Amino acid sequence: MYGKAIAPEYQGQLRGMSVNTAYEDVLAAALAREAEAVYEDSGLELAQARLTIAEAYRRLGMLDEADAAWRASYRAARSIREEGAMAWALWSGGTLARQRGQLTAAVQWLSAGRELAQRAGESLAYGYAVAGIAETLRIRGDHEEARGLHEQLLAEARKRGECRHLVWALEGLAQLDRNAGDLDSAWRRFKEAAGIAEEGGDERGLAWALRGLADVRSLRGEHDEALWLLSRAEQICRRMDLTSALAYNRKMRGNVLFRACWYGEAARTYRDAQNMFRSIKEPRGAALAELGLLKSLDKLGRPRPATEQELHALRDRLDSRELRHTKRMVEEAISEMAEVAA
Repeated sequence: MYGKAIAPEYQGQLRGMSVNTAYEDVLAAALAREAEAVYEDSGLELAQARLTIAEAYRRLGMLDEADAAWRASYRAARSIREEGAMAWALWSGGTLARQRGQLTAAVQWLSAGRELAQRAGESLAYGYAVAGIAETLRIRGDHEEARGLHEQLLAEARKRGECRHLVWALEGLAQLDRNAGDLDSAWRRFKEAAGIAEEGGDERGLAWALRGLADVRSLRGEHDEALWLLSRAEQICRRMDLTSALAYNRKMRGNVLFRACWYGEAARTYRDAQNMFRSIKEPRGAALAELGLLKSLDKLGRPRPATEQELHALRDRLDSRELRHTKRMVEEAISEMAEVAA
C-alpha cells in the first residue's frame, strides 16, 4: 500500500544507504565522500556529503559538529547557486535548532528552507521543511497551527504513499491528541504509524511510534505492557545509534515507572535520562527529565521546600528558552504541590 522508507537526506553518491544504517557508519561514509568531493572539486557533491555529515552528527548528539556541517553544506550549495541543496541544508539547520531548544531560529531556518525548496521544485525538501515547522510549533505549544500543518502533510503523504512522511504526520497528530486527552485517537494514530513504519522498513519511525504507544498504555494503567514496548524501541535506538531518541525513550520509561508508583526506580531512570540529555546539550529533554526527577523525589519524601525551590529555578531557566509547553508543565507541578500543601 505504501512505499518502502527512504532517506532523502542521503544524496549524491550516498543515496544508496539504507534509512536504517547505524549513524556511526553513516558518518564514516559521509566523511569519506566529503574528502572525495573536495578532491573532485564538486560543489554539489560536497554540499550533499556535508548534509549527511550534519544529520549523522545531530543524531549522534554531537551538536556543535552538526552545526558546523550544515552551515558548510549551505555555503557549498550557495557557491554553485543550487537552491535545492541550500533548502536541504536549511532544513538540517532548523532541525538542529529545534533539538537545541532554539525554537524561533528553528522556524526561521525551516521557513527559509521551505521557500527555497518551493522555488527549486524540491517537493521532498519542501515536505520535510513543513513537517519540521509543524513539529517545532507543537513543541512550542502552538497546537492548533501545528495540527493544521500535520493534517496537510498527512493528506499529501497518503496521496503519494510516502512512508516516512505518513509516519511523521501520524505521530505528530497522535502526540497532539494525547496532549488533548484523547487517548483513543492517539492510540489509533500511533498504531497506524507503527504498522506503516514496520511495513516500510522505517525503524526510526517505528521506535518513536512504539514510544507513543507505550505512553498511552501507561496512561491507561498497563505499565508492564508499556515497559515491554519501550524495551523494543530501545533496541532499535541502540542498533541505529539514535542518541536523542534513546534519551527520550529513557525519559518515557521514567514516566511509566512514576505512574506505576515505583518512585525509586523512576528517580534513577530520570537521572539517567537527564545525564544523557545534558551530554548531547538538549535542553528540552533535560528539563523534562529534571521535572520527573523532582516529582519522584517528592514522592519519596524529600522535604517539600527544597523541591519547590528547584522547580522554581527550573521554571526560571525555561524563561530564557522558548519551550512554553515545557514551562507550563513545570508550573502545573508547582501548583499541584501548593494545592497539596494547602
